[in-house]
Amino acid sequence: MTTATIETHPPAVKITNARKAYGSNQVLDGIDLTIAKGTVTVVLGPSGSGKSTLLRAINHLERLDFGYVSIDGEPIGVRFQGDRLKELPERMILEQRARIGFVFQNFNLFPHLTVLENITEAPVAHRRKRPGEAQSAALRLLDRVGLSDKASAYPRQLSGGQQQRVAIARALAMEPELLLFDEPTSALDPELVGEVLAVIKDLASTGTTLIVVTHEIGFAREVADRVIFIDGGQVVEQGTPAQVLDNPSTERCRDFLGKVFRQ
Repeated sequence: MTTATIETHPPAVKITNARKAYGSNQVLDGIDLTIAKGTVTVVLGPSGSGKSTLLRAINHLERLDFGYVSIDGEPIGVRFQGDRLKELPERMILEQRARIGFVFQNFNLFPHLTVLENITEAPVAHRRKRPGEAQSAALRLLDRVGLSDKASAYPRQLSGGQQQRVAIARALAMEPELLLFDEPTSALDPELVGEVLAVIKDLASTGTTLIVVTHEIGFAREVADRVIFIDGGQVVEQGTPAQVLDNPSTERCRDFLGKVFRQ
């Protein structure tokens, strides 16, 4: 997808002057971003650069000190009261989060529930589907991620790659408008990385809006419409994979990519 095509899409996510500090550590330092609907955005950067904090701020798992995030024009976790932002009640925040799928580094599956129960729990709890409908949808999702034979298994009986694929199916069960991936392969053995990336690549072809924090440069080159490089809580560089990965314009980005490619 060309840059020109991306710009004609209505924005799915808009991040406005996002700032977040932990004590004296300014983790996010005035980030402004617009993510186009139906595109795949890969976020790169060194450890501690603010990538995961930014991702968690999108669904208000992290509360910003300043600025806000909106999805399809609706502020997430806050509302405007005059020219100020006021925190929404937790119930309303949970309703907003139900529209946003989040796949974590460490799977976060419920160990006491079967694979099928992990996937059906949220749609039933949020009254999105009746139990029978949720179960049928979950079985279809398991088939989609190549785990149709694992419905009755427990997370401890699965490999890391299988657990992450279940986590992706669980996120999809809520039929989200947006899917966030926080380093989805970082906790996996190298031989299991490919099976998870293959599932994400399949999702990328469906037109779902994806934001992926990862160090998988090959994945970014193949799948991303846009690559964003963050360092020191700021967007240092952004553009197409060819622009950012093959011809970075900043020394900070060139240095980071050089280290990644040497690994």
